Amino acid sequence: MKTEKAVSRLFMCIAVCYVTCLLLSNLIAGKMWAVTGSITLPAAVILFPLTYIFGDVFTEVYGFRKARMIIWLGFGCSFFAVAIYLITIALPHPSFWGNQEAYAVVMGTTPRVALASFAGYLFGEFSNSMVLSKLKVATKGKHLWVRTILSTLVGEGFDSVIFIMISFWGTMDNATVFQMILFQYLFKVGYEVVFTPVTYAVVNGLKRAEGVDAYDYDIKYNVIRG
Repeated sequence: MKTEKAVSRLFMCIAVCYVTCLLLSNLIAGKMWAVTGSITLPAAVILFPLTYIFGDVFTEVYGFRKARMIIWLGFGCSFFAVAIYLITIALPHPSFWGNQEAYAVVMGTTPRVALASFAGYLFGEFSNSMVLSKLKVATKGKHLWVRTILSTLVGEGFDSVIFIMISFWGTMDNATVFQMILFQYLFKVGYEVVFTPVTYAVVNGLKRAEGVDAYDYDIKYNVIRG
């Protein structure tokens, strides 16, 4: 199989789905989900783990370089979306429109939470992609489930710790913060495990359709270029 190929229609379709899931996850993150009486998670956990599954697919099929491009695309779109949300909140509103406060609560974000979201995303997605890429070479392309789960353990670990710590450290007791990190992390990893058969089907289908199965031999894991 070839290891390099120009961006295809399938690649673009998956990229659009990836960015859509990422933007929707950021938008619904403000809604809190009372899972049980003692466990509360952001509603984004029902969708955000899909971005890691998409990241696994990009890296496994197309290689780290293409995955890197998509990760930065997602970051750019997220940054642009947050900027537009804040601009529209700041626009003067007519006196007869009584939904300004509700709109600002739903669409707005604090600089602290935005920083947490962007930092968690970049560290999580890039570490996920790098680990999967290295493991693919080390395992000679065998045991996809091992690569996807181990890479998720690392990526979601970075994302959960960074996001929760930056967002909430000092705003609530430490035990609650650590509890949020643990439950969010376990939920996301469990999500990946449950969706493993779907990941297998998508990866194998793409490899056949695209004629691509990239192995990242002798590449530098530079998040900017290379």
